[in-house]
Amino acid sequence: MMSRAERSHLGDWWWTVDRGLLAGLAGLMTVGLVFLMAGGPPVAERLGLPTFHFLNRQVVYLVPTVALILAVSFLSLRHVRRLALVTYLAGVALCVLAIKYGPEIKGAHRWVQFGSFGVQPSEFVKPAFVILAAWAFAEGARRRDMPGGALAVLLLPATIVPLILQPDFGQTMLLTMVWCCMVFVAGLHWLWVAGLGGLGLLGVGAAYEFLPHVRDRITRFLDKDSGDNFQTFWSKESFNVGGWLGTGPGEGVAKRHLPDAHTDFIFSVAGEEFGVVVCIGLVLLFAFIVMRGLMLARRSEDIFCRLAITGLTTLFGLQACINMAVNVRLMPAKGMTLPFVSYGGSSLISLALGMGFLVALTRRRPRTALLNRDEGLAR
Repeated sequence: MMSRAERSHLGDWWWTVDRGLLAGLAGLMTVGLVFLMAGGPPVAERLGLPTFHFLNRQVVYLVPTVALILAVSFLSLRHVRRLALVTYLAGVALCVLAIKYGPEIKGAHRWVQFGSFGVQPSEFVKPAFVILAAWAFAEGARRRDMPGGALAVLLLPATIVPLILQPDFGQTMLLTMVWCCMVFVAGLHWLWVAGLGGLGLLGVGAAYEFLPHVRDRITRFLDKDSGDNFQTFWSKESFNVGGWLGTGPGEGVAKRHLPDAHTDFIFSVAGEEFGVVVCIGLVLLFAFIVMRGLMLARRSEDIFCRLAITGLTTLFGLQACINMAVNVRLMPAKGMTLPFVSYGGSSLISLALGMGFLVALTRRRPRTALLNRDEGLAR
């Protein structure tokens, strides 16, 4: 156990970091490995890979994931903003490159290939976007000569236009909802919030009208006889078969029919084999992390920290909610992973960046550091 008298970077970090938040994230990673042990083998066998290929790869990915969370959590507020700016610029540039040069996967150009390793740059744009939007809103509130609100407004179309062109409607909708939440927390009048909500509905209508794959997904969701509902049928059936206590590890049937049982529909696999009770426990674990983050945001006296923590927590919670809602057929399919539970390298590393930002922002800092924040912003 570290002593409070120990004056070192590690000692300062240990006594200022929110250990409850870290424990929640560690719990999610552990649960993810258990669920992947159930959902990964059938997919690996269909692809002619070793039985525990995805599980072994996930363990490998978790090493840099944990390292990145810890490394980023040591950063000061100034360095958090700098890293977010660099990540955002690089991520948006790669999103544009993906549109022109990226491989087409399921009708979209969302990936950039570096040899045998593929990266989905939009995953890294998300946490960086939240930090920059919070920075702009906070600067607008602190300084009359700084058009922070206008910059935050311009930041949204600059971010979602490349995503729409890929197209990636799910990530576009997620970022827009997070941005609207930050606008509300920033103190914008509720009439503006209502207006933004109306524009969001118009955007959904436009996507339905002009994006065929969005129209197909919504139509299939509203009318189960209108097209191929193979995945949604088996995802819902898995919960019916599993019941409260599940069929037992390895005894599930739905995972042999779901092509994305190790990624988008891993929650359904858990529902069949471990039961609704375990799924409720997973929901409560996500809820704990989200509520912990919002509580820490409420306690923060720094405007930037409050907005950024709220945005990152909302981003994390909404992504989890969307994935689980798709699995129980409350929403059309989105192709969105379950944070730290689904398999995926880009997803894990980008989540690590976002949660590293969150842990860094929620660290307890002396009041003198907050009083001198303007000096740090000027540098």
